[in-house]
Amino acid sequence: MSILIWCLLIAGLLPIAAKAPVVYFQNRDAGYDNRHPRAQQQRLTGAGARAVAGHYNAYEAFPLYATAILAVLVTNSVSDTNITLAVSYLGLRIAYHILYLANYDKLRSLVWFFAIACPVIMLAQTALAVANA
Repeated sequence: MSILIWCLLIAGLLPIAAKAPVVYFQNRDAGYDNRHPRAQQQRLTGAGARAVAGHYNAYEAFPLYATAILAVLVTNSVSDTNITLAVSYLGLRIAYHILYLANYDKLRSLVWFFAIACPVIMLAQTALAVANA
């Protein structure tokens, strides 16, 4: 169970970590504009724009994952499969962001699909376990 809680914490920190490349590209753009950082982010192009998009996507992906982890914990449906899916999600999300920055669009999309499948499968297994209990 503690592995799932650690996974949840790490997943919650991934969007914050994904901000680091954004800050890097903002600093390259005539310095970080702390007064209007979002306006500056919208001006970024290339890898900077991809960094921003990856950062936002990290926030967008988190609620489904958090819901899956919490559902598994609340229903006491912790299994080796769910732990594997939880850990796999983290690795896939890190790979996703790296691929986004590197501009490997098709591979990035494939990795996104597998990453998003992890919490979907976790939730489906949990729903089935609860229904059969």
